[in-house]
Amino acid sequence: MSLIAIIDIAHPDLALAPTVRECPETSIEVLSHTSTDPETGMFFFLVDGADETFDEALERDHTVDTWSLVDDLERMRIYRLQHTEGTKLISPATIELGGLLLRAKSNDRGWTVRLHLPDREALSSVWEYCEREDISFELYRMFRRDEWTDGTSPNVTDEQRVALETAYEEGYFEEPRKTSLAELADLLEISPTAVGGRICRGTGQLVSNTLLEEDEENS
Repeated sequence: MSLIAIIDIAHPDLALAPTVRECPETSIEVLSHTSTDPETGMFFFLVDGADETFDEALERDHTVDTWSLVDDLERMRIYRLQHTEGTKLISPATIELGGLLLRAKSNDRGWTVRLHLPDREALSSVWEYCEREDISFELYRMFRRDEWTDGTSPNVTDEQRVALETAYEEGYFEEPRKTSLAELADLLEISPTAVGGRICRGTGQLVSNTLLEEDEENS
């Protein structure tokens, strides 16, 4: 049964690691549909908050062979990069195991990646690969494709689950909030009203199937 694993990885030679450290105020995200073919050597990144300083950091980044600005959307920019030969990448190892890199977003130390893997054995193989490459590996969260790892079944829809997970990862539930419904709507490519509805209904379903059921069992 396939599973989703969310992992923090870090290493000085990971893709764009020097730029991530130099420009902590920017948010960098791999455009995942372009990162599933390791043979092309080209990767596309969506960058929030890029400016001339970011471009200068790319020039100094030893993991970047060539780069070009594909599109400038005012606040957001799209870059096309080719990495140097010594750059460490987790996507080829994931693909060899029959998995997919669903998402990769920069954090303070390196990258937070969301992997779709066929089973726990594949996850162990990813961990072993990181061990061999001296890549810091921290499993943040894991769940099966059709159920939570703790065995409970929240009965949320796929759309509600994606909205809730994205909201959680982007800091929507933190105080103060790190993102807005409008920003989540841009990520999910739906309206802010739809995002809010999915979060509200999904949260209600989770409460109904966890907290309320626990109260009934303990009464």
